[in-house]
Amino acid sequence: MNRIFYPLAALALAAMTAVLVLGIYLHTKDIRNPRDTDAQRLATVHRLSGIAAGVCVLLVNSVVITYFVGTSRWNKEVSETYRLPPEFVLRANKLKRRAFPISVMSMLIVVGIVALGGAADPGSSFSRDLIARFGDDFAWADVHLGAALAGMALIAAGFYFQATYIYANQAIIAEVMAEVGRIRKERGLD
Repeated sequence: MNRIFYPLAALALAAMTAVLVLGIYLHTKDIRNPRDTDAQRLATVHRLSGIAAGVCVLLVNSVVITYFVGTSRWNKEVSETYRLPPEFVLRANKLKRRAFPISVMSMLIVVGIVALGGAADPGSSFSRDLIARFGDDFAWADVHLGAALAGMALIAAGFYFQATYIYANQAIIAEVMAEVGRIRKERGLD
C-alpha cells in the first residue's frame, strides 16, 4: 500500500498547493472585470484545477477506505480459517476505525473548500447578492482562502495519520502471514 499511498498523497498535496498558489496570484487580478481576458482565463484554470485537486483528495481517501475494508476482511477470514487468536482482527479493526473518520473528514473538508470557492466566484448570484447586501467589504474570496489554508493543513495531517495506520496495519498483516506460515509448516502444507 505504501507504493500507492505515498505518491497519491504527494500528488494530492502538490495539486492543492498549485491551486493555492494560482488562487493567491489570482487575488492580485480583477476577476470582476469581464474584459480582463487574462484574469478570466486564470480564474477558469483555478476553478478547474481546484476541482481536479479535490478529486485527487477524494481518490486518495477512497483508496485508504478500500484498503482498510479489504485488509480487515482478509484478516478476519484468514484468522477464522487458521483459528488464529482474535487479537489480530481486533487490532486491524481498531486501525480501520481510526482511519475511517479521518478519510471522511478529509473528503468533507475538500468539498467545503470547493463550495466556498463557488461562493467566492463574483459571477455567482450568491456572491452578487452578498455584495449587494454588505458591499464590497465582504469578500468570499478571503473566506475561501482561509478555509483552503486550514483545510490543506488538516488534510496533510490526515494523510500523516493515515500513513501511520497503514504502516501499523501492514505490520499486523506480516504477523498474520508469519503465524499462517508457522501453522502450515507444522501441518506439512508447505
